[in-house]
Amino acid sequence: MNILIIEDDVAIRQEIKQLLENALYQVTVLAEFGNTAEDILEIQPDLVLMDVNLPLKSGFDVCQKLREKSDVPVIFVTSRTDSMDELSGMLKGGDDYITKPFSAPVLLAHIAAVLKRTQKANTEEKKNIHKGVELDTARGSVMYQGKRAELSKNELKILYCLFKHKNEIVSRIDLVEYLWDQQIFIDDNALSVNMSRLRAKLEEIGIHDFIETKRGMGYRI
Repeated sequence: MNILIIEDDVAIRQEIKQLLENALYQVTVLAEFGNTAEDILEIQPDLVLMDVNLPLKSGFDVCQKLREKSDVPVIFVTSRTDSMDELSGMLKGGDDYITKPFSAPVLLAHIAAVLKRTQKANTEEKKNIHKGVELDTARGSVMYQGKRAELSKNELKILYCLFKHKNEIVSRIDLVEYLWDQQIFIDDNALSVNMSRLRAKLEEIGIHDFIETKRGMGYRI
C-alpha cells in the first residue's frame, strides 16, 4: 500500500513518514504544493494523508478538486479542532479527519480502517456485488447467501445492465435497446416476460424486492 503524505511542516512530515515505513507501508512525500491535486493523480497512491493548512491552497480545496477525477481515500491531518472544520472536510470529499497531536496507534488505526473500507468497496465493485447479491458473468448465474440460480442470456444481460448502473434508474427503452440491439419490431412485453422470469429466479434463492420498478420510469437495484 502506497500512502502519500502532504504536509508542509518538515518535522511532522518526516515523523509520519518514519511511522508509516515502520508499519511496512510504502510512503511517498509531497514537498511542493503548486499543483497538489494533479500530483496526486499522477502518483496514484492508495491513500492520501493531507494537512488542511497547506501553502497556496487549503487541503479542503485540493480534495474538492481531486474528487472531480479520483476517489482515492483522503484523511485530513490537522491542528484545527473546530467541529465545523471536520464537517467541511467530509463535505469536500474527505474520508476521515484526525486532529494533531495524535498518537501513533490512533493514526495507524484510522489508516487501516479507511483502507479496509475502500478496498472492500472496490472489491465488491469488481465482483459485481450489490446488497449481498453477486452476479457471476463468467458462469451466467447469480448467487445469494450460498445459493445459486442459473440465468438465461437475456436475464443475465438485464442484471448486468442494472449492476452497471447501481442505484440509478434504467429506463425500459434503454433495456430493450441493450437486449435486442438493432432488432426491429420487438414487443415491449418481451422485456416484461424476461423481467418476470428473472425475478422469479431471484426469489427462488431468497432475493426479494431486489429489482425495484419505478412506474413510468424504469428499473433500479
